[in-house]
Formats: sequence, C-alpha cells, structure tokens
Amino acid sequence: MAELADTETVEVDETTDAVEIEETAEATDVEAGSAESVAGATAEEDPADEVAEASDGAAEESSEAAEEVSEAVVPPPPASPYDLPGDWYVIHSYSGYENKVKANLETRIQSMHMEGRIFEVHIPMEDVVEFKGGKKVTVPKKVFPGYILVRMTLDDDSWYAVRNTPGVTGFVAGNAQKPTPLSRREVERFLGVQEEEEKGKPRFKPEWDVGEQVRVVTGPFADFNGVIEELNVDQQKVVVLVNIFGRDTPVELGFEDIQKN
Repeated sequence: MAELADTETVEVDETTDAVEIEETAEATDVEAGSAESVAGATAEEDPADEVAEASDGAAEESSEAAEEVSEAVVPPPPASPYDLPGDWYVIHSYSGYENKVKANLETRIQSMHMEGRIFEVHIPMEDVVEFKGGKKVTVPKKVFPGYILVRMTLDDDSWYAVRNTPGVTGFVAGNAQKPTPLSRREVERFLGVQEEEEKGKPRFKPEWDVGEQVRVVTGPFADFNGVIEELNVDQQKVVVLVNIFGRDTPVELGFEDIQKN
C-alpha cells in the first residue's frame, strides 16, 4: 500500500508539473504577444513622428498664409515729388551749361552747409529716338534746355547760395528777390509722376526739318540729293523732292533711307 501511494503521489506530482509548465508557457506566450502588441503600437503611434508631422503641416500652412499675404499686399503708388520737404523753384542758366551749373550748385550746397535747406537739384530729361548714320538711337535730351529745378526752403541764405552760383542767371517766376514756387500740377508734369509701366515709349525726334536738303543712302535713288517736302513722324516717312532727268520728282522714303548732307 505504501508503494502504491508513493506511485500515485509521483504521478500526481508529474501531472501537476506538466500543468504548471503548460500554464507557464501560455503565460509566456501571452506576455510575448502583449510585448509585440505594445511594440507595434509604439512604432505606429510614435509621438515624435506625430510632432514632426504636425510641425510640417504648420510650416506648410504658414508658408501658404505668407504667400496669400504677399499676393494681397499691393505696392503703394509712387510718391509725388511735390510732397517732399521744401518747394520747387526754377532757375535759369546758359543753355548747354546745365550739368555744369548743377555740379557747381551741389558743391556750393556742401561747402556752405545748406543741406538742410537746399535738398535737390534736378534737370528734367527724356529719352528721344533719333536717326544717326541711318540707324535708330535713343538718346537722353533735356526737356527744358537752359532751365534747372531746385527743391529748397527759401530764405535769404538759401536764395543767396543759389542765385550766386556760377552759371545761374536768376530765378524764374515771381520777382527777383521772392520767386514763386511751382504748383503741384507743374511739378508732377515736369518730373513725370506716373507708374513705370504707364510711361510712354521714347519720343521720336527727327534730325531733319521740312525744306532741309538730304542725301538718299539706300535704294534705287542712292547718292541722289533732294529737299524734304513732307515729314510724317508717326509713320517715320518723308517725301523728298529728288531731281530726276532735270525734274523734281517726289519720292517717299523711310527715315533710315536718308542722311543729312
């Protein structure tokens, strides 16, 4: 009987051990599965990735907002020179000496420390298309030869500095001691206040006049001399009276076909 009890006990113990082993293995599998699930969830829902994605999204939204703002901002219209400090006055100089007078006045302003009362010296210019040597060339021309614009605060000292600059013959408009400044309309017209894209093409100025003698340089009448009878600036054509077989014959030519004698 004792042997039988021992045998049963051993069997029971072995069975118990097997059950415990199986339960332990199952628990281990469960723990491993849980660990894999947690690892997978961690990999899928990494907070650093979410933060990076959120940052990228915010950056894109910020960039789009900046682009919308830049598109919405419209550059302000050009400021009128009339609204700058001081008033605009016109001074007269000898024709052909405008640039030299301008340089003399600017040097005088610095030497007399008048920068706070004489602000700007301006010679109105425009681009003019001319024919030279049978070719079109764009050259800058003075709008008002012999005249210079000065922006200044007029008082006795500033008047004296300008009036006694070499080459200046006097102020224009008003009396000699108290000149009259330009109006807004005059300032904006003389200084050409307008948008860049609204500015017209360079003005064409032919180098000949009606009645002037020219020489034909191209075509069947090359080397013939003639006198300009008509001048069409818009179409850039002229009618020249060319002496052919002893008779003056009108010939229509382009500006590029003639030259001054």
